[in-house]
Amino acid sequence: MSQPETAHETSEEIDPIWTTSRTARQIYALGGVERDIGRLLSLAASSVSLLTLPQTDGPEDNLPQGEERSEQFVLEVSEYFERLDTIQVAIRSSLAHIRQSRIAPSAINAPPPGFVPTSLGVTIPTAGGGSGAARKEEDEQNTERWEDEEEEVFGSVSDQ
Repeated sequence: MSQPETAHETSEEIDPIWTTSRTARQIYALGGVERDIGRLLSLAASSVSLLTLPQTDGPEDNLPQGEERSEQFVLEVSEYFERLDTIQVAIRSSLAHIRQSRIAPSAINAPPPGFVPTSLGVTIPTAGGGSGAARKEEDEQNTERWEDEEEEVFGSVSDQ
């Protein structure tokens, strides 16, 4: 069974930052999972609509009639299960990566109650947002943590 192509794989180039490490690739893949889940829900909704009696269709529904309706249902359900399989593989791959990386559970903090993440967990900096200094400091701290973790895992260059 072939893997369905997702919109993010065909319509845009991958930013080089997402290819710098296995972790970055896994994070990018999880962003794709998020988009795939949205598509999965859309496919489920349209499949249910195709199961309803044609007499209940509204004029704005634009649903096929007769044999075409059954064929469309089969296509939608097939794509649904292919997409579901893709999501399952991506999540299992990410979990395997986390296990292989031996990330301590204490390092993964749960968000506070009521937290709503931004789309794909990424925000675009706003001009004049006033948080540039805080963002720069946070970026520097993250870079230092990554360097410390890399040194811990791979050893320093002078050790070799």
